[in-house]
Amino acid sequence: MPMRRVFTASWRFVSVLATAVLTVVAFLAPPSASAATLTEVTNFGNNPSGLRMHLYVPNTVAARPAVVVAVHYCTGSGPAFYSGTEFARLADQYGFIVIYPSATRSGSCFDVSSAQALRHNGGSDPVGIVSMVNHVLQRNNADPNRVYVTGASSGAMMTNVLLGAYPDVFKAGAAFSGVPFGCFATTDGSSWNSTCANGQLIRTPQQWGDLVRAAYPGYSGARPRMQLWHGTADNTLRYPNFQEEIKQWTNVFGLSQTPSSTDYPQSGWTRTRYGSGGTVAVEAISLQNVGHNLPMSGMALRAIQFFGLA
Repeated sequence: MPMRRVFTASWRFVSVLATAVLTVVAFLAPPSASAATLTEVTNFGNNPSGLRMHLYVPNTVAARPAVVVAVHYCTGSGPAFYSGTEFARLADQYGFIVIYPSATRSGSCFDVSSAQALRHNGGSDPVGIVSMVNHVLQRNNADPNRVYVTGASSGAMMTNVLLGAYPDVFKAGAAFSGVPFGCFATTDGSSWNSTCANGQLIRTPQQWGDLVRAAYPGYSGARPRMQLWHGTADNTLRYPNFQEEIKQWTNVFGLSQTPSSTDYPQSGWTRTRYGSGGTVAVEAISLQNVGHNLPMSGMALRAIQFFGLA
């Protein structure tokens, strides 16, 4: 997860990023022991930024398994996200496949800032991740109609980017402590955007939605559903970003800013849902007095349930 201005003091940036490990180390319990193992895959296709790919295929998978891409935080890695979250254990239980990308640039953050990353087939990290998906679809007989993405912090920002630029690939996403698509865009080559990180980049729903629509001009197909999570005490990617994400994705679906339902799944959680005709297109969970790290177990299961895999 991004921290200080990388262009002013890279050593300081990475130093602060190291605290980000706490974001997901406590995010969920490790996967249970299994004979299946995490395997690195090479030569998986077009990979302009040199990402690494790790793959978890349970011993028992569905005949046409779903695919979940699980994207790590800054300073992290695919194997670290595998060890620190429940997605692999849930894959054992429900028979889907998990892809764990690893960022390779300084700070191990994903590119959610460049013009290339924010355009369909534009290049950079998103192209490499989509290549991983295509590799699994071809080699593992996976279902192209059940491809999902989730992530924390930098991974949550990448979740927004992938759903915005590749609506033809992903059917839904779950973003834990992220920012809207395009919010972190920069023009000076930096990967850090202080205005966005501090929750000061405020746009109308139409403006946010237009950024998504401009990422893939001419696309007229279905849009992926989005689940959003954010802590009210987040001091890294501040809480106003949560409302800006809601603005963006409800506008993409042509929905009102007024929730179709509101409930409280557990103490300190407020969940709002947005949709019509019984379909929840956007689901947003606000976590009272929670910081950038999301310490509750069970969140991965709720994401998998939102995807329709549990």
